[in-house]
Amino acid sequence: MTFKTIFIIVVSVLVTIVLMNNTDEVNFWIFGNARVPKLAVLGVMFGLGLIIGFMAGRPRKKIQPDSFNSAEPLQDKDHEYTRNDADQLSDEDRDYIR
Repeated sequence: MTFKTIFIIVVSVLVTIVLMNNTDEVNFWIFGNARVPKLAVLGVMFGLGLIIGFMAGRPRKKIQPDSFNSAEPLQDKDHEYTRNDADQLSDEDRDYIR
């Protein structure tokens, strides 16, 4: 088992133990006083933490500059880049790629 799998199992067991030992009702302010089970409050807060953590931890998409999306070739000091660079390959290069 990997460290990640063991960590997820341990956290899941700890969360379950904490939630099951906090089933009594508490006064909770949700734009007015309400009697809510601690289980619901802790569960919702844990779920929100998971969602926010997932959204914050995922990799961001790379945005390519608009110049790569245009049909015009790009200019460089030593080389002209075009969309048809594959047409300029030699037979030896094509065989190597395959």
